[in-house]
Amino acid sequence: MKKIQLLFVALIFTGSAFAQQNVSGTVYEDLNANGKKERREKGLPNVAVSNGLQVVQTDKNGKYELPLAEDQTIFVIKPASHELPTDANNIPQFYYIHKPNGSPANMKYPGVAPTGKLPKSVDFGLLPSNTDKKFTALIFGDPQPYTLDEIAYFKKGIVSEVENIQGVAFGAALGDLVGDRPDFFPLYAEAVGKIGVPWFQVMGNHDMNFDADKDEYSDESFTANFGPATYAFNYGDAHFVVLEDILYPDPRDGQGYWGGLRPDQLQFLENNLKLVPKDKLIVLLMHIPLFEENGDSFRDADREKILELLSPFAKTLSMSAHTHYMKQTFFGKEDGYNQPKAHHHYNVGTPSGDWYSGKILADGTPDATMRDGSPKGYLFLDINNADFKVRYKAAGKSDTYQMEIFAPKVLAKDVRTSSSIVVNFFTGAADNKVRYRINQGEWKNMTQMESYDPTYLLKVYEWDTTEEVMPGRRPSNPAITDHLWRAPISSNMEVGEHTIEVEATDIFGQVHRGKKTFKVMDAN
Repeated sequence: MKKIQLLFVALIFTGSAFAQQNVSGTVYEDLNANGKKERREKGLPNVAVSNGLQVVQTDKNGKYELPLAEDQTIFVIKPASHELPTDANNIPQFYYIHKPNGSPANMKYPGVAPTGKLPKSVDFGLLPSNTDKKFTALIFGDPQPYTLDEIAYFKKGIVSEVENIQGVAFGAALGDLVGDRPDFFPLYAEAVGKIGVPWFQVMGNHDMNFDADKDEYSDESFTANFGPATYAFNYGDAHFVVLEDILYPDPRDGQGYWGGLRPDQLQFLENNLKLVPKDKLIVLLMHIPLFEENGDSFRDADREKILELLSPFAKTLSMSAHTHYMKQTFFGKEDGYNQPKAHHHYNVGTPSGDWYSGKILADGTPDATMRDGSPKGYLFLDINNADFKVRYKAAGKSDTYQMEIFAPKVLAKDVRTSSSIVVNFFTGAADNKVRYRINQGEWKNMTQMESYDPTYLLKVYEWDTTEEVMPGRRPSNPAITDHLWRAPISSNMEVGEHTIEVEATDIFGQVHRGKKTFKVMDAN
């Protein structure tokens, strides 16, 4: 019965049983990095290869064989022991596209040109590498440039800050690489190529071919530039799975999109994870978050299936972007993840921030603070064996800038006030410990709350109250966030300047600190 189901999924995906054939080849160690297998270059055993549905492992000589249909892409799943070759922009080359007739001809943006006859052997050369189990990955949310000006903002405000970065194994962008402009993919690739590390891509809803009439054709331009939209790779003791989680057109009404996976993608995830040792860290990289945003944004059955497939693994993480705000969510047994410790889903900040809005800064780029009050930026994923930590970096700011403290600038001495201290701890989660003290007094706990960030509200209202045109573009309206903490403030202090100190401990035990001053003045 299972074989029949697999065939049925394959037929849906390819459209024709008569298009079926086999593809075979060798995964080998490319010692001279010339992309051609030579006699002295040995095949690599036990390396996974996939057609986007089935996953097989190479034999002792590095050979594999898979069924293949038209409009499928064959790809190797990078083992931790080796690196992938990259192009001039550091984009990994790990796939062979099989589209004998090319992409549908009626698309606005070009897809894959006809690939012609299948080669006799589809080989994948891998490069020797170290096998460090302690490494760091650089993660971007949505770069999402809609214009050439915004590509320039991305380069100047983000890429220039991490150009030729050291101590990073690889990077990845979690979708919306561009803003509805697949013809910008080469410009995006050129920009991230300057970072100097292998750079993996996740497909977002603004990376699609919107004129596709079926979901499987919505990634034609993405595939032409970057390869498969759903795939996997390994570093150290971590197994990464990239999921294209946009259903387009929305299967409910044919309008817009919906978060979720096709049957062939879920089958790939299942087949792939079967081959991964259960003591590995599983990291899912996706665009649309697993949590619900403003209603039914992700298909429940697909979320439940994803969590079910993750359940054999005790250490898991999933990362998304899409919303242009930061949020941490935890899925437990009640959600379908059957482990004592909940599955951690991290919705990350973006290099584009609030879509390149806000005041123009001294460096010529927009402020672009996100709707939750978090600054534009990127994060570092530190992995040590199967454990992980995350560090957020605000673009153009110190590494220590992890919170914004809102408090009144001036209080009238001994006059009762309803003002508060509000801390936006950008990477905070609901059960984090955040405490404060004034003038090195007693530390007191702050109360977590969900609301709008007051500092961000001021940024928005400045645009609504100005009597002069300001350079830039008004920020988006605020979004309610749960990484705010509140404490009362009193004016019963001496006249003069006073210092608020805040200490926040994140879920990884990392301690972050911030300061803010205010004045108490005589009311007379």
